Amino acid sequence: MVEEYKLKRILDQTIKRDSFNSDNTYLIRSLYFDSINDKDYFEKMDGVENRRKIRIRIYNCSDDFIKLELKQKTGQYQLKRSLRISREDAIKLINREYSCLLKYDDPFAAEIYTIMSLEMYRPVCVVDYDRRAYYADENDIRITIDSNIRASESNFNIFDKDLLTVPVNDPSKIILEVKYNRFLLSYIKDILSIVDKSETSNSKYVMARINYGG
Repeated sequence: MVEEYKLKRILDQTIKRDSFNSDNTYLIRSLYFDSINDKDYFEKMDGVENRRKIRIRIYNCSDDFIKLELKQKTGQYQLKRSLRISREDAIKLINREYSCLLKYDDPFAAEIYTIMSLEMYRPVCVVDYDRRAYYADENDIRITIDSNIRASESNFNIFDKDLLTVPVNDPSKIILEVKYNRFLLSYIKDILSIVDKSETSNSKYVMARINYGG
C-alpha cells in the first residue's frame, strides 16, 4: 500500500489526470454478456488466440455516457470497438431484447446484434472497480490504476447505485496498466520502477466468474 500511495503522489505531480477523474477516483461499472454455453469465458480460460468479450460500460452509475463494447483479441493484438447507446436500450439488452440495436445506423450495431442473437448471449455478471487515470500527450501514454474490484451475478441493474457486490481480489493489490504508442518515455519508466510489480494478464471478467464458480 505504501508503494501505491507513493506512486499516486508522484504521478499527481508529474502527469495530468484523465478527464473522468474527480478529486480521487471514479467508478467503472461493466455488465458482461456471454453465450449460452459461456464461450467467451472458457476461451479466455483456455488461452484461445482469437476471442472476444461483450459488455455495457458506464461511469459513476450515471446514464450520461453508456457504451456497448466489443473487445477482440487475436494473438498479441487487441481491438476495441464501441457504440454509444441510450439508457432505454441498455435496459433492453439486459432483458435480451437485442433487436433494439437494429435502429442504429452503424454496421457495428448490426454485427453485435447478429452475434448476440445467434449465440444466445445473456448478461452474466456486473464488475465494479475504482479507477485513477493519468494521461501524457507524448505517445498517447495512458496510465490506469484499478482497485477495489468487486462483482455481482445476482443483480444486473447497472444503474442501481446501491447494487450489492462482493470483492473478487486481494484488496491490497492494484492493477496497473500502461498504454502507449511506439515506446514509453524514460521518465515514466523511472516513475513506474518504484513499485513491486509483475507482468500478468488480468481479466476482471474472469476474476469475477471464478469468484462465483464460473
